[in-house]
Amino acid sequence: MPQFDLDSFRSGFPALKSGIAHFDGPGGTQTPARVGEAIARTLTGPLSIRGAGLVSQTNAEEAVRSFRSAYADLLGADPSGIVYGRSATQLTYDFSRHLSGGWGPGDEVVVTRLDHDANVRPWIQAAERAGAAVRWIGLDPDTAEPDLSDLDEVVNERTRLVAVTAASNLLGTKPPVRVIADRAHAVGALVYVDAVHFAAHETVDAGELGADFLVCSPYKFLGPHCAVLAASPALLESITPDKLLPSTNDVPERFEFGTLPYETMAGATETVEVLAGLSPGGSSRQARLVAAYEAIAEHEHALRKRVESGLAALGEEVVLLSRAAERTPTLFMAFPGRRSLDVSRALAERDVLAPAGSFYAQEAFARLGLDDEAGLRVGMAPYVSEEDVDRLLTALGEHLGA
Repeated sequence: MPQFDLDSFRSGFPALKSGIAHFDGPGGTQTPARVGEAIARTLTGPLSIRGAGLVSQTNAEEAVRSFRSAYADLLGADPSGIVYGRSATQLTYDFSRHLSGGWGPGDEVVVTRLDHDANVRPWIQAAERAGAAVRWIGLDPDTAEPDLSDLDEVVNERTRLVAVTAASNLLGTKPPVRVIADRAHAVGALVYVDAVHFAAHETVDAGELGADFLVCSPYKFLGPHCAVLAASPALLESITPDKLLPSTNDVPERFEFGTLPYETMAGATETVEVLAGLSPGGSSRQARLVAAYEAIAEHEHALRKRVESGLAALGEEVVLLSRAAERTPTLFMAFPGRRSLDVSRALAERDVLAPAGSFYAQEAFARLGLDDEAGLRVGMAPYVSEEDVDRLLTALGEHLGA
């Protein structure tokens, strides 16, 4: 495993010179200078609509080709199955419309109480339009684990699609996606996996997860604001989206509407190169990414343990709601007798950014039954340091009087 040189890594992030200790990574990370430079370099060109004649045209072609290649390596997918999107929410709404055209009464769609609403509401709304029913995989608030006790009943011969997260953006819980996917495939259903939070912390292999469709968002792991969907080209070939008459019918481009933002794609590609660069000398970019994520995971796991130890020392002032056995380095907590929003503001006054809210995990937050309208989320990112953690814990202790 490569040694993770944190100081060298942090030096590539101009934003960290602000002095803010960033624990807001689950909502969006800071961006390396290299990524911004790639965006500017591509945007200032020469750049034009794609083609094969002039350098401005071939620059655009290369931005698209490189993007598909990079995210195929990152997600364990085929470059011809990589679809660009503005956001995971946009992609999921698009594919909920594409896939629900053949649904009708008697069909069922399965969603979970653990997911971000972006992988819940689009499917519920699509089912309602089609006259299909919605079934739920539950959540045990005491363990922060999904309730799979009735999985064979919930996912049955009427199921057309199962939408499930690979990791909760609220609690960090990593459900057994492959178990759920295997059950779905056994009854002929498709599996749509939200890997937005997962891809920031774990190596992604869409096939190993059992995902027919998988989405992620580069801005959650050091990149620009955009999203990616991975699926097999053959599966994409079987789906006919509404599109403009003169636009291409080729896969994956028939799912990408309008002119692509070549500069954003170039920035997203550079993000993959930054991550792969944490493990130089590997046999392939995909192998280097796997090794890099192992180093990141080791670093973030140590930070999570440091935070958890510090929170334990604060006693009953803090209730940690992230309790699953398998989870990311994201901690969601509440403060009995206090408003989480007030705690977040107190931390911000000390240049520690740990936001409060429900973070669009509508169903999961409701299941937790908090009196407050928010909880505090502390999320690790690769650039977070032990000093950042100590500042967080000191600031919490001072505010809580512990």
